[in-house]
Amino acid sequence: MPDGSSTEIDIRIAAAGWRAALPGPAAQIRRAVRATLQAELPAKAKTGLSILLTDDAEMRKLNAGWRAKDKPTNVLSFPADAAINPARPPAYLGDIALGLATCRREAKEQGKALADHVAHLTVHGVLHLLGYDHMDDDEAAAMEPREVEILAGLNIADPYQAPRKPALKTAAAKKTAKKKAVTKKAIKLKAAPARARKAPARKKKAA
Repeated sequence: MPDGSSTEIDIRIAAAGWRAALPGPAAQIRRAVRATLQAELPAKAKTGLSILLTDDAEMRKLNAGWRAKDKPTNVLSFPADAAINPARPPAYLGDIALGLATCRREAKEQGKALADHVAHLTVHGVLHLLGYDHMDDDEAAAMEPREVEILAGLNIADPYQAPRKPALKTAAAKKTAKKKAVTKKAIKLKAAPARARKAPARKKKAA
């Protein structure tokens, strides 16, 4: 389906939960795709790709069939060509699949908005189609900063920086703090000097 530019982005929503989880999931994903391609390809480059929004059951089948890993995963990329020239990209880059339940679980565990996490995974998947990888440290050192830069253009925070969470006081912690405060007050009162009593004034004897 054309996205209004020279890139054709075909998005298929195979799991209805995506529409409930994200408002306008197709529009959000197209935005992330366009940002990635604009950062990597010439302005007038013509190409295309497809994205499948599915569930973990289908992701598990795809992962087992293509990667011999019998478990669901967050994103899978299937490049049309093993290697491409970004200056002259092919007419079709390949396919990407995203699994809703895994994406949702990861976003919750990492303290991120689901929309931001999905945008990150979309950028990640498109970069895979363009030849990026992270099989070793050198590849990751080239790929991850690119993701961070593209996401920053979408006003999304660095996904590799753990968000700071405010410390939460449990009921036990509150009880302990209260007990310490009472004890401290008692010690302070015990250590305070007793008020000196005023001695009665002595009467002077008459001469």
